Amino acid sequence: MDASSAARAWRDHLQRLQSLRGAQALLAWDQQTGMPPAGAAARAGQQALLGELAHSWAIDPEARKLLDVLEASDEATHQRMALVARREVDRAVKVPSALVRRLSEAHSAAFGAWATAKQDDDFSAFAPHLRTVVDLALEELGHIDPDRHPYDVALEAYDPGTTIATLRPLFGRLKDGLVELLDAIADQEPIAHVPLPADVKAQRALNVEISEALGYDFGAGRLDVAPHPFTIDIARQDVRITTMFDPDDMLVALGGTIHEVGHALYEQGLPTGALEHTGLDRAASMGLHESQSRFWENAIGRSEAFCAWMAPKARAHLGPDAPDARTLFQQSNRVDRSLIRVFADEVTYNLHIIVRFELELALLEGTLAVEDLPEAWNSAYADVLQVDVPDDRRGCLQDVHWSHGSFGYFPSYTLGNLYAASFTKAIEAAHPTLWDDVADGRFAPVLHWLRHHVHQQGRTQDAPDLVRAVCGDRDPVADLLDHLWGRHGAMYGARR
Repeated sequence: MDASSAARAWRDHLQRLQSLRGAQALLAWDQQTGMPPAGAAARAGQQALLGELAHSWAIDPEARKLLDVLEASDEATHQRMALVARREVDRAVKVPSALVRRLSEAHSAAFGAWATAKQDDDFSAFAPHLRTVVDLALEELGHIDPDRHPYDVALEAYDPGTTIATLRPLFGRLKDGLVELLDAIADQEPIAHVPLPADVKAQRALNVEISEALGYDFGAGRLDVAPHPFTIDIARQDVRITTMFDPDDMLVALGGTIHEVGHALYEQGLPTGALEHTGLDRAASMGLHESQSRFWENAIGRSEAFCAWMAPKARAHLGPDAPDARTLFQQSNRVDRSLIRVFADEVTYNLHIIVRFELELALLEGTLAVEDLPEAWNSAYADVLQVDVPDDRRGCLQDVHWSHGSFGYFPSYTLGNLYAASFTKAIEAAHPTLWDDVADGRFAPVLHWLRHHVHQQGRTQDAPDLVRAVCGDRDPVADLLDHLWGRHGAMYGARR
């Protein structure tokens, strides 16, 4: 078989696989938005069956033979298709089926134990499960590539091209810079929290209008409510978002909706045509995906220009008591040392992530025992964020990630913020009228830039290479710190 024929056959294979995964996604969306509680057991069985089928298709020996032909091709696109596919297929093939079952069972048991332990504030009840999850993760990563550091192997599942060697110095410099900024802000007069209550129905109308203005295509998606906001792609023309409305604080839904719109715009803008169903028509990494949500949520959605544009719209939907532009800007950008990652402000958020990165790396390296995790967590929070952790429920039990073995996932959040900062600088250089456009509600030029430079590139490059190609040899740590000093430092009157 020649390379062109192999490429067509591989595209047919991926199209079938993506259709199956779309069905899985639809079931997952339904489970989190509208499925009756009594349907949980049946849904678990349905998802398990589809999961087994998807796995068998993904590792099909006949399909894998096509990759040998693509690897030997002289065409760069064929070679890239094979490389991207090998990363996923080889992971699935190299892990023994018996271990896959043990992992599934351990993650299911650990999730249930974590939920109960968090509710009861009892880390000791979760510790044996976490120890099992760590041990099985190391076993799995050893099967995939015994010659590399297990954390590097774990990272590749989420952010190919990123390694410990790049993260350690990157995060180290960022941590030092953030602590300096945080200390400078702490010396200034604090900004008081102002409640921003609003009718939920009116909030929904406002969020829909904002989503449409940013470029989200409701003809190829929809907005629903979920306990934990998420974006899910069922197909290229069916990318759905969810949010959570709080009647006591309109900013909860606003930030969540814009964040998910950023994810959805990326999915709606991924390449079609020649790259469709090649495996290159997907997001380059979790970090790059997070850069899109963080760009729209933070760089745009929390800017003075955006607040100025949005204030009249908020008044039109929420009534005369809606906050003015200055209040929206200040409340969106208040800085506060806190315990909970998901509620953290833009300045402190990455410190929460860096703590998790250092701890999970230590867990996989064996320099931190599971039993010592609460003490290590509390010590890190006291040192880095200068907050005392009163209990494990608000400490090392607050996140679900480790219960299902998602080691290497947390760095994606900070990588997203770093990438977003450099993208913002590049867009400002390309469009000197950026902030005037935002203040006037003209978001199309920004979306067009992202479509061309990021979305339509798909997986043709790993994320670090794509960012470098788009932004040049910028320092993302310097870009992010400049952004935070320029917005939050200036708002508080702190001097660098």
